[in-house]
Amino acid sequence: MFRIVLYQPEIPPNTGNIIRLTANTGSTLHLVKPLGFEMTDTRLRRAGLDYKNLVHVNIHESLTEALIGSAPERVFAFSTKGNRNYSEITYRKGDVLLFGPETRGLPDDIRAQYTDTLLRIPMKRETRSLNLANAVAIALYEGWRQLGFESAT
Repeated sequence: MFRIVLYQPEIPPNTGNIIRLTANTGSTLHLVKPLGFEMTDTRLRRAGLDYKNLVHVNIHESLTEALIGSAPERVFAFSTKGNRNYSEITYRKGDVLLFGPETRGLPDDIRAQYTDTLLRIPMKRETRSLNLANAVAIALYEGWRQLGFESAT
């Protein structure tokens, strides 16, 4: 399915919710250090419930390590500074969906690497950003919808 990469996630319940999302969609989850929490954090476990056993959470020292290990054909980076709408592309199995930390988003140097595949989720102008777990859910379910909700019951 899809590979979700969270670059330096900071808030345990968001990551817990994303663990649940990846389990429910058959996607894989990759976390890039440093993490803003311990994997044993009770808030992470509570949000992910028992889904942690249904998905292997891959932890990487760097973004390069996370991407080399999965040898992706395409990486879509998500940012409020993206030029294209997330729903304007055609997703394929194996695509990487890359998201930045909750308080600051993807840094300039990473966004610069993905200028052609830097996507945004539309919002009202006067708002700043979406919750990370919500943003991942929006993008992931659009991709899965385009694949006909493959393997869903």
